[in-house]
Amino acid sequence: MAGDGVFRIVAGVDGSAPSRLALEWAITEARLRNGQVRAVTAWEFPPVTVGMEGLVWDPDVFPQAARQLQNEALKRVDTGGVTVTGDVVQGNAAAVLLRAAGNADLLVVGSRGLGGFTGLVLGSVSTQVLHHAPCPVLVVRNRSRAVGEE
Repeated sequence: MAGDGVFRIVAGVDGSAPSRLALEWAITEARLRNGQVRAVTAWEFPPVTVGMEGLVWDPDVFPQAARQLQNEALKRVDTGGVTVTGDVVQGNAAAVLLRAAGNADLLVVGSRGLGGFTGLVLGSVSTQVLHHAPCPVLVVRNRSRAVGEE
């Protein structure tokens, strides 16, 4: 806990279903601990490859889209009784979350975000934060159906 006695939780929000579950879990935990949640959304400029040179890039589109994504995620959860702040930060998602967790008591992320390979149990961001976070990390997974369940 911080010197002020407040339990601080950072939740990674990328708009995916697992990140929404992580945000809900973080808010519920903050409610139980009389804590607060900092929802963090990272964004990066997409890489430019051959053939994309002629595209017109509006540098304001990416942070605006990230802010809208975060606002929509926050609207979908019941934040009653919990202070929730939102940050939208430019940078690699894992690096942004690790910096945000610097003064946190807990970092909460979804098990699979918007990128990558759907067959993996953990995504690259959750793997990185598990190995490098300065605080405990909770990785929230979607409940999968048991074999034979319909």
